[in-house]
Amino acid sequence: MPEGDWDRPTPCAEWNVTQVLQHAVGDQLGYASSLTGGPGPTENPFAPSGKLTDSPEALLEPALTASAEAWATVDEQVREVRVPLPPGTMTAALGVGACALDAAVHAWDIAVATGQPPPLGDELAGPLLAVARQIVEPVRAFAFAPALEAEEGGPEKGDAAELLRYLGRRPDWTP
Repeated sequence: MPEGDWDRPTPCAEWNVTQVLQHAVGDQLGYASSLTGGPGPTENPFAPSGKLTDSPEALLEPALTASAEAWATVDEQVREVRVPLPPGTMTAALGVGACALDAAVHAWDIAVATGQPPPLGDELAGPLLAVARQIVEPVRAFAFAPALEAEEGGPEKGDAAELLRYLGRRPDWTP
């Protein structure tokens, strides 16, 4: 991605691409920390600075690795794991789904903000929509924008568009 793209606006109206990246990193580290008791994010994911002291890859890769390694230690049949979302615990299957939902949606935010092809297709969005419907409402006020209604005759259809609208994003958003 070209260097100037890190300051571009995103579907997260108040945040630029760097801030969405920092938020997504913080979320992944939050999941890893909840599961392992290890270190969490060093920056507040809900008030990202927008300043990078290292390359985006150097920030993102360790967070994704930590999250993946933490989830790899959890049996999917576990009835209760700690997560950084209220109520603080959920089944392992739902928790890993919540973590994946977060990563997928922020990848979409960054991709569309920087003119890249959206990485969120219907095949992935269908299962993530089921997860979103289980976890979003109790935390919508502080973690998600209000859901949007589909525009009658609008071009955006399918699970990906429905998921994005459910999370308060316009599927046809452009910078």
